[in-house]
Amino acid sequence: MTEVLFYHLENHTLESVLPKLLEKTVERGWRAVVQASSDERIDTLDAHLWTYRDDSFLPHGTARDRDGAEHPVLLTVDHANPNGAQVRFLVDGAALPDDAASYERIVLIFNGEDEDAVAAARLQWTQCKGSGFAVTYWQPDDAGRWQKKA
Repeated sequence: MTEVLFYHLENHTLESVLPKLLEKTVERGWRAVVQASSDERIDTLDAHLWTYRDDSFLPHGTARDRDGAEHPVLLTVDHANPNGAQVRFLVDGAALPDDAASYERIVLIFNGEDEDAVAAARLQWTQCKGSGFAVTYWQPDDAGRWQKKA
């Protein structure tokens, strides 16, 4: 059964949270697709993942790369899964893919300070529950650690 994890960003940015989640995904031996809503956002995330920390290396590429299917982490704007990812990250309002049930895990990250993003996440929560997915909601505590709230 597909797990869908909703990450509610509060006092954090996507750029501070996403690399850590991707590192954990790769450490588990999983492949990931990160779907954003625009090519510009993909370019920004691509550049950030190369430079977010001096002492790390997160192998990744974009769907525009000739060898995109070979990357353990692939950034894209569409619903394809060319690298055979088990985990799909949805950011910046990216919609659930039609093949959502084919993933082990979907991680939906939304900005809790944006009313439209919160409303969209609520709709996606309802959609995921209605599809029979195992759904959980995560929010950071005062120390910045993620806590399961639902």
